[in-house]
Amino acid sequence: MKIVRECQIMVEEVSPEGKREEFTKFKRMELPRNVIVGKDALESVGETCDRLELKKNAIIICDPITRKVAGERVGEVLSDYDYEVDIQEITEADQITIDQINEAITEKTGFLLGVGGGKSIDVAKYSSHLAEIPFLSIPTASSHDGIASGRASIERNGNKTSVEAQSPLAMIADTGIIADGPNRLMSAGCGDIISNATAVKDWKLARRLRNEDFSHYAANLSQMTSDILMKNVDNIRPGLQESAWQVVKALVSSSVAMSIAGSSRPASGSEHKFSHALDDIAEEPALHGEQCGVGTIIMMYLHGGNWRKIKNALQAVDAPTTARGLEVKEEEVIQALIHAPEIRPGRYTILGNRKMNRDAAEEAAKETGVI
Repeated sequence: MKIVRECQIMVEEVSPEGKREEFTKFKRMELPRNVIVGKDALESVGETCDRLELKKNAIIICDPITRKVAGERVGEVLSDYDYEVDIQEITEADQITIDQINEAITEKTGFLLGVGGGKSIDVAKYSSHLAEIPFLSIPTASSHDGIASGRASIERNGNKTSVEAQSPLAMIADTGIIADGPNRLMSAGCGDIISNATAVKDWKLARRLRNEDFSHYAANLSQMTSDILMKNVDNIRPGLQESAWQVVKALVSSSVAMSIAGSSRPASGSEHKFSHALDDIAEEPALHGEQCGVGTIIMMYLHGGNWRKIKNALQAVDAPTTARGLEVKEEEVIQALIHAPEIRPGRYTILGNRKMNRDAAEEAAKETGVI
């Protein structure tokens, strides 16, 4: 049985002319029912599942590393609460993994748990969407804002695609595990949050030029999340649980903004197009959040905004701000800028929908110090 969190809401919007329009409509927003963040939060998984009255059969989706970090412990805790647990390790190819999970799901399967990083959680949320059963998100790193969103990044025909999935019924983030992880992952998560700054600008631009659907609530929440993180970057340090707590809260907030909008618009714009283009072009791409952070510097420059503020914030959390920091070639950055408009052409951004002029791409990358 599919879990649907749907509500009737009263919407009050302000038009560009300042006129207030109030109307009632049905809007589906899938939000986590429980968000548990803190030290030893992993130990609460059995109690949480009981409180949610889930069936006693579960599948844990993880990779070989996150299985050791948290997957096996999650299985032990669930077993103590009389759950029958099957652990499925994901493979390199998303479609093979999704087929593997679909074969493992039976009529007895009550829910899935994605334990690990982006891939484990994306596969869990998409597989649960296909099977119409709930899933729980248990991140072992704070590297991206998909930990509580209703979108999944799935590889199809060699290309990463954002697809509709479902938000987790609950999210459990153990700050002890996350703080002990590589600092690079937390820095990448900060890059993904900071990138909301240009995503919102792109969304506003699309509203003005293309009359695209726009949510003030989602946009303001996304912008606020980015602003708060940038104001507190000096407090984010490796190995500190308080830092993990701050970043996870911001990632959840960003996820909620996407759920309110009903799309990834509040947190994905031209900077994400750049990142996806770099994934296709670079011989060895960097982490998604790292690339989005560098993309945000360039896109803020193109918007005529304070790109130096973005750069300083990224440097404060030890996130890369240059091609060298990403460990990609300068020419790969230029080519990614040129071809970025081809990524999701229906999503209008500051890049427009034509290839960027090479001279303009090179100038933007040089002016911002990215190359």
